[in-house]
Amino acid sequence: MIYLDNAATTFPKPEEVYQTVDYVQRNLAVNIGRGSYTVANEAMKIVDETRFLLAKLVGIEHPNNVIFTPSATIAANEVIYGLNWDEFKTVYITPFEHNAIARPLEFIRKKYGIKICMLPFDLQSQQIDYEKTSVLFSSNPPDYVFLNQVSNVTGTVIPIKEISAMAKKYDAIVIVDGAQSVGLLDINMLRDGIDYLIFAGHKNMYASWGVGGFISLRDPKLVSIITGGTGSDSLDLTMGNSSPVRFEPASPNIIALASLNSSLKWLNQTTMEKIGEKKKELVNILVEGLTERGCKMYMPQEPVGHSSVVSFNVEGYTASEMGSILNHDFDIAVRTGYHCAPYIHNFLGTMEYGGTVRVSVGYFNNTNDIAAILNAVDEL
Repeated sequence: MIYLDNAATTFPKPEEVYQTVDYVQRNLAVNIGRGSYTVANEAMKIVDETRFLLAKLVGIEHPNNVIFTPSATIAANEVIYGLNWDEFKTVYITPFEHNAIARPLEFIRKKYGIKICMLPFDLQSQQIDYEKTSVLFSSNPPDYVFLNQVSNVTGTVIPIKEISAMAKKYDAIVIVDGAQSVGLLDINMLRDGIDYLIFAGHKNMYASWGVGGFISLRDPKLVSIITGGTGSDSLDLTMGNSSPVRFEPASPNIIALASLNSSLKWLNQTTMEKIGEKKKELVNILVEGLTERGCKMYMPQEPVGHSSVVSFNVEGYTASEMGSILNHDFDIAVRTGYHCAPYIHNFLGTMEYGGTVRVSVGYFNNTNDIAAILNAVDEL
């Protein structure tokens, strides 16, 4: 199989990650924070170190502001439902939002009657209109601004720092969906004006399934929406006030957390620069080849940044038909459809195709993989 669905989850993982998962499963798969015995303490050290590595990766000083959850979606729910809501709140979002953000916000809208406003992006360039944004913020000041840093459909990189600076003039809280960006882009939460950053371990950090979370620039001012056992203060019926404990009930997935620990070390050793250079080379070949073959491309225009995600369609085929052909006839794995992104397909005009064919390259892809999909398009 030629795997080109790395935006969903990177595959394969670094060999170090597989080795770590096997070792921890066999030797350290115990409840951390619940026991004072040696093995539990060893496992806890892995978790503490992983918090430190993530804090360093995104430029924050306090590892305890790194909160682990089973996935980025659960992290998004914890952040959104933990915020302060009433009918007077105004929320801004981008056309690129994932349903992990869009659906909880829709629930909040129906419950409280909040106002959700779409930030103005140009269809052709996929660039934000700063002048219109300034007018919108002035007439309807933002309370919360949600920004999908990298689109999982077009690969568009959103200018977080610039939008955040505009929002901060109104003391808005900025929440960034970094599921596609953490591990890929240089992120500094203080520099970029990010209050909450949501991450997924199994994507560009190359960890296994089962670990995601959110990172707070400062002590998280959120209501705990998931409660239960933490292994400490068991007689207290509240979750307490300390971070990260009050956001991490239930038995931690030490195996997934250990995989993230290992993958972060691999990421630091390999470097994001080297990974980015390799992926950029492959994407350039792919985009040039698909364009030459007359495919309908959904690319941002310069100077908008672009990641390793490429969406396209082929005239005469729906996205799902293309995916089926690539799978059954060429053993190529891509993603097709709407990609859990509810707004962008009206924005791009891809409804008639049933969404897009999405190719997303990873570090372990090579030029032969790109040649294979281009040859497959040639045979249609």
